[in-house]
Amino acid sequence: MTALREITLGQLLDEAVEKWPDQDAVVYVDRDFHLTYEEFGDLVDTIAKGLMGLGVQKGEKVAIWANNVPYWVALQFATAKIGAILLTVNTHYRSHELKYLLEHSEAENLFIIGEYRGHDYLASVYEQVPELKVQERGQLHTNTFPHLKRVFYLGHEKHRGMYSIPELQAMSAMVSDQDYKARQAGIDAHDVVNMQYTSGTTGFPKGVQLSHYNIANNGYWIGKNQNFQPGDRLALTVPLFHCFGCVLGVLACVNHGVAMIILEDFVPTDVMLAIDQEKCTAVYGVPTMFIAMLDHAMFDRFDYSSLRTGIMAGSPCPVEVMKRVMDKMNMKEITICYGLTEASPVMSQTTIGDTIEHMTETVGPAMPEVEIRITDPETGEKCASGVQGEVCCRGYNVMTGYYNNEKATIAAIDTDGWLHSGDLGVMDDDGYLSITGRLKDMIIRGGENIYPREIEEFLYTMEGVLDVQVAGVPSEKFGEQVGAFVILKEGVELEPEDVIDYCRGKIARYKIPKYVTFMTEYPMTASGKIQKYKLRDHAATLWPDA
Repeated sequence: MTALREITLGQLLDEAVEKWPDQDAVVYVDRDFHLTYEEFGDLVDTIAKGLMGLGVQKGEKVAIWANNVPYWVALQFATAKIGAILLTVNTHYRSHELKYLLEHSEAENLFIIGEYRGHDYLASVYEQVPELKVQERGQLHTNTFPHLKRVFYLGHEKHRGMYSIPELQAMSAMVSDQDYKARQAGIDAHDVVNMQYTSGTTGFPKGVQLSHYNIANNGYWIGKNQNFQPGDRLALTVPLFHCFGCVLGVLACVNHGVAMIILEDFVPTDVMLAIDQEKCTAVYGVPTMFIAMLDHAMFDRFDYSSLRTGIMAGSPCPVEVMKRVMDKMNMKEITICYGLTEASPVMSQTTIGDTIEHMTETVGPAMPEVEIRITDPETGEKCASGVQGEVCCRGYNVMTGYYNNEKATIAAIDTDGWLHSGDLGVMDDDGYLSITGRLKDMIIRGGENIYPREIEEFLYTMEGVLDVQVAGVPSEKFGEQVGAFVILKEGVELEPEDVIDYCRGKIARYKIPKYVTFMTEYPMTASGKIQKYKLRDHAATLWPDA
């Protein structure tokens, strides 16, 4: 009998409110923001009705460009309850990337914050949508983004052309309970509820469409594999715009009655304080986050005895780091996850009781209700145990497709329903998966996936650049850094700093090349294909201390 449920995110939250009304749901340690599941459910309903009152229809996209601020999680469920699609925007994006996303997604709504890490979001939005300053709210018409109807400020301040959170909540009075329930009754578990843009090997990001069914069930099993129980408390330090935050975090918690102790950003002392004060039983992070806490001068001042489990994901964990996490942070039952956005996102996870070898050398067995197989990239045949091939998965978790990109969807999901990850791996006789490399030229920097083609396309727009190839540079701290190998036009002279300066403010900071070198030719195969692995090897000799 299957354990999969035909359930919407709205129904999932309603169940949690009914089962655990007085349990903590959302807590911000650094301010007076503390909601039980019942209070959180009421907030979600108010925001959902407010969106309906302003005319947001089923199927509309609601983009959110913000870090882990209060109301983010409420908006995740409010959009789900009225059949809208939450479009999560990477907080590191700049105006160049925001423009592409709004155009390609045809988003009707946009929520923003004021600024983040020195980047003025308000200025970026007014630059892209100057009509906001002169047109009446609710009457927005812009030639650049013809689908965009409304812009919201995710806070209490008022800004020209935008609705504030209090104004949105006030609009809830315009919608009756009857109309609200009727809207919810028309939502199906297989409707798209979440859209995330993931960088593409063809140069531009693609909108991954995920359904209620995809992510509600994935969240259940992620929490189940950590043995989450009502009353557990998760220190949620990873970005909510990423599946790590909004699925592994939020949906695992709501499935199991767990409190979300949310931090706006990862600051080691803030996380350690939250674990101590809130008696957290779990914490999430990429290996670099755990290393930053373990190596912090104030680490020993905090109490970690409440910790039990959590998730480490994003990049492989060194054995010694895993031992320190289990011993010094008391996380004896920590788990490792692997997946990709297109897989909702987790396809494999270690389980409680696995050995350290399993947790550092593998990414666990297939999740319940998910099939994983290793496929020969040339023949498409299944590989034998221990033989390297492409990691593929099939099951409830496979995305519904890429938005307005049927060609890319067909390339990613074959006719038998297998999602091709682009990662290379092997599976042992016990079904444990190990990731051994990549078919695609992806760079993973501290858990952030970076596709070289996207950066290459951008750098081609720089005056004087004839050709450019981007590849990963091995890095002890981040796993990999971004390296750019540039061929200049004849007679042009540039310094590495010129290339880096050209990128600033135009593409996300984590995508900006850390290293730049100039070349006269690239290593090629006999058929004329550039050998990126040789560029990576060359990078290791050029920048050995990266």
